[in-house]
Amino acid sequence: MDKVADIASDIGEYIRQQRSSAKISLRQLSKLAGVSNPYLSQIERGVRKPSAEILQQIAKGLRISAEALYVQAGILDLPTGGPVGDAIRADAELTERQKQVLLDVYESFRRENTAANTAPKTTTQETTEESA
Repeated sequence: MDKVADIASDIGEYIRQQRSSAKISLRQLSKLAGVSNPYLSQIERGVRKPSAEILQQIAKGLRISAEALYVQAGILDLPTGGPVGDAIRADAELTERQKQVLLDVYESFRRENTAANTAPKTTTQETTEESA
């Protein structure tokens, strides 16, 4: 039971931080997200643990990715990416949207390089034998 309370508190604090950095009031976020002001207040204080649907609405109101809220709420596992991904996620100067774009580009480069490194390679001897 304590773990659920910790998760609710963590997600509430994260939402409060995102709201503060976006410079919008609780009442404004309530209207943008379509979530009642008292319920949103309870989420931020860690009294309530929001559903995935409510998190999606809050993410829309904050203009951040729902995935970021799902990770904070423990619904999704933290994406991999090693120290580069961790650094991008930890950078307070970037918006959630900017972080997601950077992570997407970084992961696409990693996938491309992995595919190139695992593709069958021809040796110089095979190439010479084929041309002879």
